[in-house]
Order: sequence, then structure tokens, then C-alpha cells
Amino acid sequence: MQATTTASETGVGPAAPVQRSVANVLAPLDAIAVNSHNLIASHGARFEIDGLVHELPRYLFIGPKAGDDPIRIGIFAGVHGDEPEGVHALVRFLQMLDAKPELAEGYCLFVYPVCNPTGFEDRTRHSRRGKDLNREFWRNSSEPEVRLLESELVSHVFHGIISLHTDDTSHGFYGFASGATLTKHLIEPALRAAGQLLPRNANAVIDGFKARNGVIGEGYHGVLGAPPNIRPRPFEITLETPKEGGELRKEAAIVLALQTILNEYRPFIAYASNL
Repeated sequence: MQATTTASETGVGPAAPVQRSVANVLAPLDAIAVNSHNLIASHGARFEIDGLVHELPRYLFIGPKAGDDPIRIGIFAGVHGDEPEGVHALVRFLQMLDAKPELAEGYCLFVYPVCNPTGFEDRTRHSRRGKDLNREFWRNSSEPEVRLLESELVSHVFHGIISLHTDDTSHGFYGFASGATLTKHLIEPALRAAGQLLPRNANAVIDGFKARNGVIGEGYHGVLGAPPNIRPRPFEITLETPKEGGELRKEAAIVLALQTILNEYRPFIAYASNL
């Protein structure tokens, strides 16, 4: 629920919503990273808007080694600043992994919990420059957050990309599946896991797109995703939690879905490496 200041007794109208603090939300992760053997915090990605410097926070979780090359997964949240569920879920997810690193065996997870820092602070869908950042990717955007994220997507060549969102028009959990053909084999178990805590949206049309059992195979142009010409394509999954359901329950459902994707993808990679 959006916290706001109250009107003063002098008759002045209600003030603007109280800003969130990115630093406060991510403080638990930074505290863990100080002594962790697995979690690394990176605070070097900065950009400027209207003379103020902002940061795009990044975290790297290195799971125990398994096989030769680690599996690189990018996980993104907070592209829309008024969708804090994914942000808080990633904090919980990394806390869980640091306590049980074996859950991420064989993985390098590149985690971007707040992709729209100014929108998150302002509690707005758009950035402070008035842009819906999730319509700006791979369109020669001048938005600094998008340019930083595109650089990350190019340089790390992820095997998989997971984006976390909230849909305030949906009564249940659902997702978008694109990229590699195996994506559909990953999203179904993830939705099933989340279904332990939240209902699934089984409508034939969701968010204007044809859907089947909570899975949409197409999507909007300009959303965060892999570079258009990259081959082979990574799997790309967008998880959408409903607005209702309770904050802790929604966060826990997202964590379950993420853990399931890691569990399901590992055997696919192991099989492919033996071909």
C-alpha cells in the first residue's frame, strides 16, 4: 500500500508520497556482502538526472562450482518503480541463497533489484524523466538506466533472463515466455510452484494477449530482454504477480518461482553439455 503524508491542520492539501530509500531496502544485502563468500555488491554503475547522481545497484551471487563453466542468469526487478514486490522478493531470495548456497550450485546470478531507482524512490511507474523504461530497450534510447542495463545484457551474454513485475489488473500469477524454445518447460513449473501461495491467472486473454494456462508467448515491444541479434537465444521469462494477495505471500511466491527455475534449468544445461 502506498504510504503518504497526511494533510496538515492548517488546511493545506496532502503532500506528495513519501519517497522510498533504495539504500535502506538494499541495506540487508550490503551487510551480507561484507563477509559473504558468495554475494558481491557492486555500486559503481551511476548516472545523472537533473544534476543529481543516482546508482543502478548490482549484485553477483556465485554458487558452488559444478562442472566447468557457470550458468549465467540475469534477474531484474523494479523496472517499474511502483512495483516493489519484485525488489523485496530479490532481497529475500539472495538472503536465502547466502544461507543455503548449494541452491545456486553451478550458477552465477547477476541480480539487478532496482532497475528504475528514481521511479522506485518516487513510487511511480515511470522514471523521473517521465519514461516507461520497459518500452525503451533496444530502441536507441537515451535513458541512462536503459543504456546501463543494455551494457550489462551485452557484456554478460546470459543463458537466461528473468524479469519480475506486478500487474494490478490481474487476479492471479502469470508469466511471459520467449527466447529459447525450452522456456516453456521452465515457466510452467515456476507458475506451479508460485501457485502454492497465489492463484494462477488462467484467463484466455491476459493484459491484451492470448494466454494459455497463465503463459503468454508474445509481448510488448521495447521490454527488457536479450540483445535482438544474439545467438543462441537465452531463455526469457517475465513473472507477473497480482497486486492483491499480501506482500509477504507475493514475495514468497516469487522466491519459490525463482528457485524452481534454477532447479529446472540445471538439468537442461547438463544434458546439452553432454551432446
